[in-house]
Amino acid sequence: MNLLAFDTSTETLSVAVAVAAGAAVLEHTAAGGPQASASLIPVIEDLLARSGLTLAALDAIAFGRGPGSFTGLRTAAAVAQGLGFGAGVPVLPIDTLLAVAEQAHGLCGATQVVAMLDARMGEVYYAAYERSGPAWTTRTPPALGRPQDVQVPAGWTIAGNLPDALAGQLPPARRVTALPTAAALLRLAPAGLAGQAAHPAAQALPLYIRDKVAQTTEERAADRARKDSQRAADAAEPT
Repeated sequence: MNLLAFDTSTETLSVAVAVAAGAAVLEHTAAGGPQASASLIPVIEDLLARSGLTLAALDAIAFGRGPGSFTGLRTAAAVAQGLGFGAGVPVLPIDTLLAVAEQAHGLCGATQVVAMLDARMGEVYYAAYERSGPAWTTRTPPALGRPQDVQVPAGWTIAGNLPDALAGQLPPARRVTALPTAAALLRLAPAGLAGQAAHPAAQALPLYIRDKVAQTTEERAADRARKDSQRAADAAEPT
């Protein structure tokens, strides 16, 4: 199965190509963010050339559909749509949080994972997945919330890219740093294709979860007041 996969949902750009079943995977990782929109297509072209594949020879184009950076999600969806439409290749949108769980499994063998990505503004994107054999089951669908409000069952692994300020608000649990890599997307792709999750290129759409990217002035003021109140309460506690 010939597959192209890429993710631009975080500050890391990840692209990979797999040639036929069992063949070696070609990967590229670089800085993402604003640079991803300019570098993604050249990286794809380079990996395809090195693999000896053309776009038309692909069985599917897998991409991280979100949640994540709004700009990154739009970049991934637009590129998947454009390449898929031009080459007549189906697209396979895959949840970025599922890719985080898959990456965590590859790193440490975790089979019960609460996947989290930094959503900014003191919040996280999160979802819970459980693996049985080669298949993942969604226990909690992708959502948005504060770290301290995320339920982490005993014995489960937290995986993601949270900064220390957010990670410190999580309950005690085994933690693994994991990103939604293109290699993880490639490993998830066969199950998605078997489950009829591939779509015509025109249906390459992002999954945002959050409906806004910035706080209002009032929300920022309320957030500052809440933090000041919390700091004052912490300072007043006896040592």
